[in-house]
Amino acid sequence: MQFEGTERYYLSPELREIVNIAIAMEKPLLLTGEAGTGKTQLAFEVSRALGLRMEEARCKSTFKGEELCYVYDTVLRLNDSRFGSGDTGRDVNNIWDYLRFGPIGRAFLAEDRRVLLLDEIDKTDSDTQDNLLDVLEDGSFVIREINHKVTAAKRPVIIITSNAKRELSDPFLRRCFCHYIPFPPPEEMVMIVRLHFPDLPEAFLEASLTTFYRLRDQGFEKPPATAELLDWIGSMRTSGASGPGAGRETSHIGTLLKRTQDLLKFKGILKPGRF
Repeated sequence: MQFEGTERYYLSPELREIVNIAIAMEKPLLLTGEAGTGKTQLAFEVSRALGLRMEEARCKSTFKGEELCYVYDTVLRLNDSRFGSGDTGRDVNNIWDYLRFGPIGRAFLAEDRRVLLLDEIDKTDSDTQDNLLDVLEDGSFVIREINHKVTAAKRPVIIITSNAKRELSDPFLRRCFCHYIPFPPPEEMVMIVRLHFPDLPEAFLEASLTTFYRLRDQGFEKPPATAELLDWIGSMRTSGASGPGAGRETSHIGTLLKRTQDLLKFKGILKPGRF
């Protein structure tokens, strides 16, 4: 089972190698890098290219490791015990009817191999990360209420992303293969854009990349990334623009810059020391 990229995703040789090693050795792959460099999209393209179903967790600061595996709905069971379960098919004497499995649980219980995406793991706290250590390494977790161990029928392809908003613990990092996706240089960006806009005129492409990289050098709080570049080019194409220039990029600037402060700075309204 080898991932060679897709018609929509540019895969550098280094990234291709570590993705396929992680798949073969059944190790979690931790992807770091600037937002918009394709970390999350890689998981979806692996799923699509290899024909594997996806289980996805968009991590939040409130997440606990256990709920990514399962949740025991005690309130529903109590309600059914008092008022009956009606025609729902639930049996109050069967705890399995009140277990709700999260993305990790579903991936482990599935009879087929799946892609498991834990997106922006850095949003969770260190306790959550520590709770996932053995789960991801051993491919198993315990349902405490019935002391039942769930072991992955087939180890999923585990892809974890981080925007480095918070440092991950050393024990967590030790259990992963790690890869930093650098921001693409212009020569790679040409190939990425061509995947999405194969018929883009050369002059249009050159002018777009010149303006894009110039904007990235202006010191914006959130400089535009690859995703914004593709949106910008798409918006200009949709509006019928023949390319950036003659003020065209200004009318589409909201596709490139997203922070209010950056938009004001671009338009020359932001005064030094005002904020």
